[in-house]
Amino acid sequence: MKHRRIPKRWAAAAGAGIAALVAAGVTFQTANASEPSTTATPETLSVTAAGKLASTLVKDLGTDAAGTYYDAQSKNLIVNVLDKAAADTVEAAGAKARVVANSLAELKSARGTLKQDATIPGTSWVTDPTTNRIVVTADRTVSDAEWATLSKVVDGLGATAELQRTKGEFKPFIAGGDAITDGSGRCSLGFNVVKGGEPYFLTAGHCTESITDWQDSDGNELGTNEVSSFPDNDYGLVKYTADVEHPSEVNLYDGSSQAISGAADATVGMAVTRSGSTTQVHEGTVTGLDATVNYGNGDIVNGLIQTDVCAEPGDSGGSLFSGDKAVGLTSGGSGDCTSGGETFFQPVTEALSATGTEIG
Repeated sequence: MKHRRIPKRWAAAAGAGIAALVAAGVTFQTANASEPSTTATPETLSVTAAGKLASTLVKDLGTDAAGTYYDAQSKNLIVNVLDKAAADTVEAAGAKARVVANSLAELKSARGTLKQDATIPGTSWVTDPTTNRIVVTADRTVSDAEWATLSKVVDGLGATAELQRTKGEFKPFIAGGDAITDGSGRCSLGFNVVKGGEPYFLTAGHCTESITDWQDSDGNELGTNEVSSFPDNDYGLVKYTADVEHPSEVNLYDGSSQAISGAADATVGMAVTRSGSTTQVHEGTVTGLDATVNYGNGDIVNGLIQTDVCAEPGDSGGSLFSGDKAVGLTSGGSGDCTSGGETFFQPVTEALSATGTEIG
């Protein structure tokens, strides 16, 4: 089957956030980093426990932290640090420390240079904590002249970046967190789902109350509303009417995606990540369940998940997830991603049950 692609590029490379790193479960040794310290025995941790410890250590270490990842084989948390003092802190907390050369600030600066000087179709770059570098990838559509430009920029970044070629072609998909619109208003796609073998997607009900026929951000047809529930709940189900790819993934807005394998109920204290088309990706914690929110004009919504993850208009309907599990659909809240605030989410498990759909 030939699929019409939505013209926006983002590669399925490994993500740089803690949740994505923990889910990756990868371990590599690099010339850019020392061997993990063996002066203390690291604790055996579950993925969830490692994620929690990683969050704590990143806060405690501040600028001395240079990335984390989970070793699925040994079940240890690996923390990149810049000096021995930080390594001692990591080991005392029960994780493995690895002294590396590049700080997160240096890696961020390298990404900025790439964005400015090497924004070329068919390329991606991602922060890889296992190599402590920015990995730049060019697909088969990149020309020899463009490859030369990439090589020059990457060479200029020294040990903070490396360049590689993939034989495939980066192709855009419509996935969780991407913009959806009718030309007059914009929301965000939550999760791709299936029903009776047919493809649909979930978004916010207050979005489907306002918009019936959906397009991507470039005006290409996507789908038409099937179910809309607001304000009793805040979910909407849209049936795809266009021949586009619809993977069970969430856009991480860094050239990578997070695969979604199922749904999970939220628990207080759960680490979560939100993706939306206005403010892209932000992380935080579930702070309450079964929240009631009065949005005014008689719009009172019950049974929502409360979090400290920020959001702004246009993020509505976007994905809230924990690892590879779908958790919620962005409903609304207070504040913004500059000042912070509270944000509320429609539980995905309830929306799936009510619409007779499943993640897929």
